[in-house]
Amino acid sequence: MEITEIIIAGDTPGVEWRLPVFRFKGTKPEAPRTYVQAALHANELPGTALSHFLLGKLRRADAEGAILGDITVVPQANPIGSAQSHFGELQGRFDLGSRTNFNRDFPLISLGERDGLVEDLDRYSATDRLKRQLLHMALGAELVLDLHCDDEGLQYAYINEAFWPEAADLAAALDMKAVFLSDGESSAFEEAVGHAWKNEDKSRKKTSLPGRLSVTVELRGTRDVYPATASKDADGVWQFLLARGVVFGARTDVPAFSGKAVPLDNIEMIRAPAAGAILFHRDIGESVHAGDLLATILAKPGTPEGAIEVRAPQDGLIVTRVSTRFARRRSDLMKIACEEPSRAVRKPGTLEA
Repeated sequence: MEITEIIIAGDTPGVEWRLPVFRFKGTKPEAPRTYVQAALHANELPGTALSHFLLGKLRRADAEGAILGDITVVPQANPIGSAQSHFGELQGRFDLGSRTNFNRDFPLISLGERDGLVEDLDRYSATDRLKRQLLHMALGAELVLDLHCDDEGLQYAYINEAFWPEAADLAAALDMKAVFLSDGESSAFEEAVGHAWKNEDKSRKKTSLPGRLSVTVELRGTRDVYPATASKDADGVWQFLLARGVVFGARTDVPAFSGKAVPLDNIEMIRAPAAGAILFHRDIGESVHAGDLLATILAKPGTPEGAIEVRAPQDGLIVTRVSTRFARRRSDLMKIACEEPSRAVRKPGTLEA
């Protein structure tokens, strides 16, 4: 195992950021290369905990000569966001300097342009230098796992349609309850990786990428950071690596993925019709029917007309729920995975900012 640090100079004098990178050299050049990163949104820590337990497994496998393909792990991918504390609360989703989501605005390039990502880095801000170096490392692999989490959520993932259904092995290994099939129309990290692969041959854009995978894994909610949970999730990633021939060892029988796999157009984003306190009537993991009461918004507490009901627009599975209990008008409340497309107009790309 090799541990290195990428040093990112800050945008003001006397500041720099250090990004630890763990690398394991495989013994079979033909085995898939793997890249795993966590906490790109710096306040989403279940992936960091998973990485801690996974690295323990990889160190033991390394000592036994059981690592077949090169593996790179970045357990805390965003030291810039980790330092953004505002009135005691970590602000790890958006760069406070540019107001940009840390998981947006990754360069959309072809695979052949990979080396250009790290040329003349002094031209870019610290955040853009971080993004370019993360993407550069990921494009040296065939399997890319970007570990995130939701506010309150089931285990699920965003997987580009180009990788499905082959990626059902990862969904099964991590016991996911849902998969959102994305359209590759954003500049999020996992979609920037997929974009580079799809456009490897500039004369023909690929629509299927067998043997490759770039995925955003949502490891439940922000507070689901427990040793038993993280260890179980690390076991799941380990089983996935075994199945893909990245590591060698005894495999466990993993039940086939039986959750919902739906396109983004089939996700109902339940939003607050007014501002106020949120009273949830339904929880994540529950199946609902059209018309079911999901939440009540106390827009004018104490008045007869002050409680506004929010109901399900169609049947589906509640996959996520916000952790806050106060809503602004039109703020997100839930994601529901449905069998039919939503009637709401959706822009191409990701569901949220």
